Amino acid sequence: MTHPPDNEAIATKIDIDLWKRIFRFALNHKRLLYPLMASAFVLSLIDAAYPIVTMKAIDIVQGGGVAKDLIPVAAWYLGLSLTLATLVYVFIRCAGSISHHIAFDIKRDCFKRLQELEFSFYDKQPTGWLISRLTADCDRLSRILAWGFLDVLWGSFFVAAMSIMMFIYHWKLALVVLATLPPLIVLSIYFQKKMLVASRQIRKHNARITASYNEGIAGVKTTKTLGRETENLNEFEGMSTDMYSASVRRAFFSAIYLPLVMLIGSLGSGLALWYGGLNVLSGSITLGILVAFISYAGNFFHPINQVAQILAEIQGAQAAGERVMGLLSTEPKIKDSEEVLQKIAGRNDLGHDPLLAIDGHPKHIDEIQFADVSFSYNEKEQVLKRFNLTVKRGQTIALVGPSGGGKSTIVSLVSRFYEPTSGEIRFNGIDYRQRSLDWLQGQLGIVLQTPHLFNGSVIENIRYGRLDATDKEIREAATLVNAHDFIMKLENGYDTVIGEGGARLSTGERQLISFARALLADPQIFVMDEATSSIDTETEKLIQDGMQRVFDGRISFVIAHRLSTIRSADQILVIQKGEIEEQGTHEELLAQRGHYYELYVNQFRREGEEQALEAG
Repeated sequence: MTHPPDNEAIATKIDIDLWKRIFRFALNHKRLLYPLMASAFVLSLIDAAYPIVTMKAIDIVQGGGVAKDLIPVAAWYLGLSLTLATLVYVFIRCAGSISHHIAFDIKRDCFKRLQELEFSFYDKQPTGWLISRLTADCDRLSRILAWGFLDVLWGSFFVAAMSIMMFIYHWKLALVVLATLPPLIVLSIYFQKKMLVASRQIRKHNARITASYNEGIAGVKTTKTLGRETENLNEFEGMSTDMYSASVRRAFFSAIYLPLVMLIGSLGSGLALWYGGLNVLSGSITLGILVAFISYAGNFFHPINQVAQILAEIQGAQAAGERVMGLLSTEPKIKDSEEVLQKIAGRNDLGHDPLLAIDGHPKHIDEIQFADVSFSYNEKEQVLKRFNLTVKRGQTIALVGPSGGGKSTIVSLVSRFYEPTSGEIRFNGIDYRQRSLDWLQGQLGIVLQTPHLFNGSVIENIRYGRLDATDKEIREAATLVNAHDFIMKLENGYDTVIGEGGARLSTGERQLISFARALLADPQIFVMDEATSSIDTETEKLIQDGMQRVFDGRISFVIAHRLSTIRSADQILVIQKGEIEEQGTHEELLAQRGHYYELYVNQFRREGEEQALEAG
């Protein structure tokens, strides 16, 4: 069993420019960001003020004060506590809200960009990678921008406020206490990064062990059949050993880190007690000041540890930030040109003309022409080679041939999911790159071999073809493609919930709903991509009957596995190795006794044998 490589390496340094770009997501919510910053600042001042209040109380008692002298001190303490509670509420409310807003903004922008990107992008990126960008990476960045930013602000302000307070009351004693700060900072940053790396390794090994559990249970029959139990156990023990080593390593770093920082903290308090005690004895400072300094010396660890932890998290999340920002900066290769965008803007200014599309060209598509079109998915091999074809409105073009010959590529190019490497595809004599992409793809009706249906009702799935369609129009579309009768036999008719992916329907029923959905959009170009290859004969006849009515007046492309579905096509193209090997009507190609004839006869013979077996 193989496992994906670990792509979560910790960055060696923080990329300031990258985080500036990421931080712009937080700047979009200034009404939350500014109160958050203000509350963090004031909270740090309050935290730094508590030792001063304690100092005042001690000095009053030491100076022979009476009970009423402590009332202002108690009032200050109560006021600080109430203010602290209020600010903590603001603090958590703003940080939580801004975290959710940032996560939403990043996910929305990523999803919007994914919607804009062409099919070739998806050819190169695994689905799991894309889902991870929309979930784990986005959530991680939002947490750092909100809570992490907050902790860094509070920690920095708190350390600064304590330092200022100490310098105000006794600068020499302040220097003694602050002498422990540099080693505390260095140790915190070093060990937090080490523990983050170890934790990352633990999660990685745990994920591999979980995957191994899943594979072992799901493939238990194969394992036993092949006698692979010992090998699998050895592999599992190796992964468990790796996880154990990573866990021990993290425990080791924790065991060293905590005693060291406790030692440094105690050293700071001890130095403050020693030097401050001398000053108390000499009368240079009061006992209250000494107690305040000891309190400050013990308070440095938490904010410094917090800031070090967040800085380590930022370094760890930098790879996620690079991936997300890389996705957002990926420009679609297939998009409207500046010229087309200017025409669209001009049309919007001039008003609506019912005969023209949004890009100013005629709305109706009367002809599609492939002019010396070549195409390759990569630079090594051409899928289409100088392909030429002209299709008129009302014509149906059937594409047949072996897998990998270029059939699906032709309809993908017509749909402008890809664009020609060379040559042109023209709509009414105009290169379709001079037409609006949204308008063009709005003229498409596509029925795939495996249609995707949503976990909703039948009527909701059909309405997805045109969201403003009325119930009457939906029923008319379903009737036209012969789907109405079977829908009415369902438990709740058009309101029947069909389950995830249409799980409660047969393959043929899902195909009919997909057909009705495509028709509802009233497309000028219809594409049937192996739509009848996996359905029963009865449903095939229903779809064929519907095709005759639906294709009337439209340009249609049919990729066919079952040749019986394309006999009435105006032109049948046998596509092999990116070129047209044969072209003609069904009768003409049979008369040629070429490749199409062989395909047809062999398929007819197989179907006859299957029918004979079923009858027998």
